[in-house]
Amino acid sequence: MSNIDICALKEKLEKCRNMKMSDVDINEIDELSEVKISRKKSSNEKILDFLNGVKNPYAFKVNGKIVKIEFSNNNIKAEDSITNVIKSIYR
Repeated sequence: MSNIDICALKEKLEKCRNMKMSDVDINEIDELSEVKISRKKSSNEKILDFLNGVKNPYAFKVNGKIVKIEFSNNNIKAEDSITNVIKSIYR
């Protein structure tokens, strides 16, 4: 598995999760189609690469449209939701 600073990643996720869209610079949002994830890696490695590789994993562009994701308190883990999204994109 890659050398990822888990503490720094947790801080990044917390900061991004609490960020309001009005505070997000649209020029700093990643275009999802430009994010490259190796298909040869395990699901966990793909998730870590995605989370570490994008500027804000809660806000990104899809075909130029800004998308902000949030998770409701419904007993579905964020990890499971992100895994499902990444698996559907990188089949």
